[in-house]
Amino acid sequence: MFNFKKDTGTSGSAVNKPSRGLNEIAKRGPVSIGGKTMIGSTVVIDGNITSAEDLIVEGKVSGTITATGHEVTVGQAGQLKASISAKIVRIEGRVEGDISGGEKVIISKTGNVLGNIDAPRVTLEDGAKFKGSIEMDPDEQPAIKAVPSGKADLFPGATASADKSSASK
Repeated sequence: MFNFKKDTGTSGSAVNKPSRGLNEIAKRGPVSIGGKTMIGSTVVIDGNITSAEDLIVEGKVSGTITATGHEVTVGQAGQLKASISAKIVRIEGRVEGDISGGEKVIISKTGNVLGNIDAPRVTLEDGAKFKGSIEMDPDEQPAIKAVPSGKADLFPGATASADKSSASK
């Protein structure tokens, strides 16, 4: 049932142990782990990825990643030249591309992002590297106030009355 190897230690007794560890299996390619898919560190993908479950990327991806309603995590070994769109996006590796988070985007202390972020909540941990712009609420229009350019804009009534009094003299 399980692929066990017998290993004799220094005492001469046989010890059963699995022949493959999780890290070895993950390096072979996409693996599904309880509703999560992992793209291993030796996997290179050039194209578009659409996922209906959580996704962990430890390899290299060029293109787009879409996981609407799910979480995308770029692990420390992950290197992406891709746009990411997901409910929650966690960056621990390197991403060059735009990131759209339906709920939030988190860039960890080991994360490095070159691109724009659009999400209602954004967290940049101490040590995170980020270059781009952040749009935190695209539906809300900010109140834009005109910046005063001179005294007349700051005190319109005072300037008008001063001009009238000097004109009557």
